[in-house]
Amino acid sequence: MMQHQLSIQARFRPEMLERVLRVVRHRGFQVCAMNMAAGLNSDNINIELTVASQRPVDLLSSQLSKLMDVSRVDIQQQTSQQIRA
Repeated sequence: MMQHQLSIQARFRPEMLERVLRVVRHRGFQVCAMNMAAGLNSDNINIELTVASQRPVDLLSSQLSKLMDVSRVDIQQQTSQQIRA
Protein backbone atom coordinates (compact mmCIF):
# COMPACT_ATOMS: atom_id res chain seq x y z
CA MET A 1 0.00 0.00 0.00
CA MET A 2 1.12 3.53 -0.68
CA GLN A 3 1.05 6.13 2.05
CA HIS A 4 0.39 9.76 1.14
CA GLN A 5 0.64 12.93 3.19
CA LEU A 6 -1.84 15.69 2.41
CA SER A 7 -1.98 19.23 3.67
CA ILE A 8 -5.46 20.79 3.63
CA GLN A 9 -6.21 24.45 4.26
CA ALA A 10 -9.82 25.32 4.94
CA ARG A 11 -12.14 27.73 6.66
CA PHE A 12 -13.12 26.41 10.07
CA ARG A 13 -16.62 25.03 10.27
CA PRO A 14 -17.88 22.55 12.89
CA GLU A 15 -18.64 19.98 10.17
CA MET A 16 -15.40 20.41 8.16
CA LEU A 17 -13.48 17.53 9.72
CA GLU A 18 -16.43 15.18 9.26
CA ARG A 19 -16.69 16.08 5.57
CA VAL A 20 -12.99 15.47 5.00
CA LEU A 21 -13.11 12.08 6.73
CA ARG A 22 -16.22 11.04 4.79
CA VAL A 23 -14.55 11.82 1.45
CA VAL A 24 -11.41 9.90 2.52
CA ARG A 25 -13.52 6.84 3.39
CA HIS A 26 -15.74 7.01 0.30
CA ARG A 27 -12.67 7.21 -1.97
CA GLY A 28 -11.24 4.02 -0.46
CA PHE A 29 -8.42 5.50 1.64
CA GLN A 30 -7.50 4.60 5.21
CA VAL A 31 -6.47 7.33 7.67
CA CYS A 32 -3.11 6.51 9.27
CA ALA A 33 -2.45 9.82 11.05
CA MET A 34 -4.12 13.19 11.35
CA ASN A 35 -3.28 16.55 12.89
CA MET A 36 -5.43 19.67 12.88
CA ALA A 37 -4.43 23.16 14.01
CA ALA A 38 -6.35 26.41 13.97
CA GLY A 39 -4.65 29.50 12.60
CA LEU A 40 -4.02 32.36 15.00
CA ASN A 41 -6.48 35.27 14.76
CA SER A 42 -8.33 33.72 11.85
CA ASP A 43 -11.07 31.27 11.08
CA ASN A 44 -8.78 29.01 9.04
CA ILE A 45 -7.56 25.53 9.92
CA ASN A 46 -4.74 23.37 8.63
CA ILE A 47 -5.25 19.61 8.48
CA GLU A 48 -2.27 17.32 7.99
CA LEU A 49 -3.48 13.90 6.91
CA THR A 50 -1.59 10.67 6.25
CA VAL A 51 -3.65 8.16 4.27
CA ALA A 52 -2.98 4.76 2.72
CA SER A 53 -4.42 3.05 -0.35
CA GLN A 54 -3.52 1.33 -3.60
CA ARG A 55 -5.55 3.99 -5.42
CA PRO A 56 -3.99 7.15 -6.91
CA VAL A 57 -3.92 9.98 -4.37
CA ASP A 58 -4.88 12.47 -7.11
CA LEU A 59 -8.43 11.09 -6.98
CA LEU A 60 -8.66 11.93 -3.29
CA SER A 61 -6.97 15.31 -3.65
CA SER A 62 -9.33 16.48 -6.39
CA GLN A 63 -12.42 15.43 -4.42
CA LEU A 64 -11.19 17.15 -1.25
CA SER A 65 -10.58 20.39 -3.16
CA LYS A 66 -14.21 20.39 -4.27
CA LEU A 67 -15.46 20.53 -0.68
CA MET A 68 -17.06 23.78 0.41
CA ASP A 69 -14.69 25.93 2.50
CA VAL A 70 -11.54 24.06 1.37
CA SER A 71 -9.12 26.58 -0.08
CA ARG A 72 -6.12 24.37 -0.83
CA VAL A 73 -5.02 20.72 -0.92
CA ASP A 74 -1.33 19.85 -1.34
CA ILE A 75 0.18 16.38 -1.71
CA GLN A 76 3.25 16.52 0.53
CA GLN A 77 4.85 13.12 0.25
CA GLN A 78 4.19 9.55 -0.71
CA THR A 79 5.98 6.44 0.46
CA SER A 80 5.58 2.75 -0.20
CA GLN A 81 4.94 0.91 3.03
CA GLN A 82 3.57 -2.44 4.04
CA ILE A 83 0.47 -2.08 6.18
CA ARG A 84 -0.78 -5.17 7.94
CA ALA A 85 -4.49 -5.73 8.07
